[in-house]
Amino acid sequence: MATDPSQEVSTTNRPGAPAAKGASAPVLSPEEQLSGDMLMLTTGFMMCAAMLWLAIYWSMGHQYSTAIPLLFQGLSAVMIWLYYKYRKLAVFAIIQLGLILFTPFAMQWSIGNFVNASGVSLWGLMAPVGAVTVLGTRQSVPWFFAWLFMTVMAGAFDYLLADAGMKSFDLSTVAVFFVLNFAAISVMIYSLLWYFASEKQKLRAQVDASHEELRHEKERSDRLLLNILPPAIAERLKRNEMNIAQGHADVTVMFADIVGFTRMTEELSPVETVKILNDVFSIFDDIADKHGVEKIKTIGDAYMAAAGLDAGAQIHYADAVARMAVEMQEKIADYRQRTGERVELRIGIGTGPVVAGVIGKKKFIYDMWGDTVNVAFRMAADAYSGAIQVDLMTHRRLHNRFRFDEAHEVEIKGKGRMQVFHLIGPLEGAPPRRITA
Repeated sequence: MATDPSQEVSTTNRPGAPAAKGASAPVLSPEEQLSGDMLMLTTGFMMCAAMLWLAIYWSMGHQYSTAIPLLFQGLSAVMIWLYYKYRKLAVFAIIQLGLILFTPFAMQWSIGNFVNASGVSLWGLMAPVGAVTVLGTRQSVPWFFAWLFMTVMAGAFDYLLADAGMKSFDLSTVAVFFVLNFAAISVMIYSLLWYFASEKQKLRAQVDASHEELRHEKERSDRLLLNILPPAIAERLKRNEMNIAQGHADVTVMFADIVGFTRMTEELSPVETVKILNDVFSIFDDIADKHGVEKIKTIGDAYMAAAGLDAGAQIHYADAVARMAVEMQEKIADYRQRTGERVELRIGIGTGPVVAGVIGKKKFIYDMWGDTVNVAFRMAADAYSGAIQVDLMTHRRLHNRFRFDEAHEVEIKGKGRMQVFHLIGPLEGAPPRRITA
């Protein structure tokens, strides 16, 4: 059955239809684009020069065949069109450089000899020069030796055919064209190299700008990673290590809990709730940085931090956590007075062995486990509002430099009866304890 052509719709014309095979030219890299532009510029110089030299010879009454320059012009125009259409840089380079290499020698032989042609074969030097900028230094070597071989062969032919009765040009014409050829080829080589160097500098500037942008992005990603993980763990993660876990024999762990925050959220809007948490935890982050304590995570309205994970710490970790806890209570009191928010804090501290590591592949988290973590959590959960409750091990580390109330026993879930102390503050004149690395 015949089909009405008006009912047919070309799939290549429909928006969103896939391009037909071979319909689009490959995309060239900036370096390849520069190489193509260089070859186009060289070809343009040669095409203009061929017609200009032909016109000058004719104007001076020296006529010879126009077939060679016209053939060069035609083939070059075809190659330029094919390059624009298919973007086959390697094929375009080899064929066009071949035309640039052989055409000047063919023009010289059609005129007669090296002297009569005023060294027009020197234009063939544009082939190895163009090969350096287009193909690279190593690939340009055969082109240079090809030009050298053609030059030697042209000289040999001139010697053998010197007495063959070739037509001679007057010396003034020969001198004029020698000057023109040498001057023109010098200008062309300098212009091409200048353009090449200029464009290379632009590409280098773009690459440097890209590298600088990548460096800034890397620094930003590193900062984000360090906001989540301790430095040593972050370095291991960047090395693509799997199952990152490490045991620590002695770490001081702290939990801080906002008293009655669940009831507060029932009276506050979501925005107000998040704002209070952000204000409070931001204060804690600043204090942690000040005392060299590592923030581990937040769990709802609880804040977890630890010290002693870095073996090279100069401030003793138990002292650092204790001073951080005291300052946290002071800052919360200031915040409460300044904003009027009914925010109160209770803090628990425990010291002992822990296991720490990274969990997950996506939205991973650095966490800690062990009896010490459980003790610190129970110390906070069973403390009264405004208190800093510590276990016996922490008290033993701090009692010479900090003030505590009398020991008392409490029932800790999962641990039974435990002796605990309330940290009041540092002793007057007691400096932070330091250890040597």
